[in-house]
This record gives sequence, C-alpha cells and structure tokens, in this order.
Amino acid sequence: MGFLIRLAITAVALWITTLVVPGVDVGGRGGANTALTLVVVAVIFGIVNAVLKPVIKVVGCIFYLLTLGLFALVVNALLFLLTDVIARALDLPFRVDGFWAAFWGAIVMAVVTWLISVVLPDRLEGR
Repeated sequence: MGFLIRLAITAVALWITTLVVPGVDVGGRGGANTALTLVVVAVIFGIVNAVLKPVIKVVGCIFYLLTLGLFALVVNALLFLLTDVIARALDLPFRVDGFWAAFWGAIVMAVVTWLISVVLPDRLEGR
C-alpha cells in the first residue's frame, strides 16, 4: 500500500510541476490518458532515482562536499532529464525542454512531494 501512495504522490507532484514549470509538459488525448502518462512517468522517475541517485552520491561525494550540497540540484536536474529521455524512448507524451526546465522541474517536484508527504498522515503512507 505504501508503494501506491508514494506513486500517487509522485504523479501528483509531476502533474503540478507540468502546470508550474514552463518547458515541462505532458501531453495526452484526454484526462485518463494524461493521468496514465503521469503514473508511468512517475514510475520511471522513481526507478531512475532509486537506482542511480545512490550511485551518484557515492561517486560524486567530493562534489557534494565542495559545493556544500548544491551539486545535488544539478544531479536532480540530470536525473529529471534522464526520465525525459526514457519517456521519449517509450513514446510517452512527456517532454522536458532543456537543462533549466529540468532544474526547476526537479526543484518543484521535490518541494511538492515533500509538502504532500508532510500533509499526508503517516498511517496512510505505511509508516
């Protein structure tokens, strides 16, 4: 159940990101198609973050230290761009137009995901 709640939170955060950040867009022929695209892209985003982010943190540890953690913003933007590349390869109507759109998109995604997680009771998240 916790996985489905996390997936829903990520999909909603992604949807809000597409509304707020110019250059991050999800297409679709209708509401259900757009919602399905958001869920699939949320799964891709989750897998990319779960697999690559820990590896990047270990390998790029020195950059995190030298930049006092600001390197994490660049890493998050690049992971967001990778999600776009994978979505395009799967022919999903999700687009990120360049690094700066990915940069701001990753920041908005992180903030919105955090806000939803704060508002959501712990018992719904499976904690």
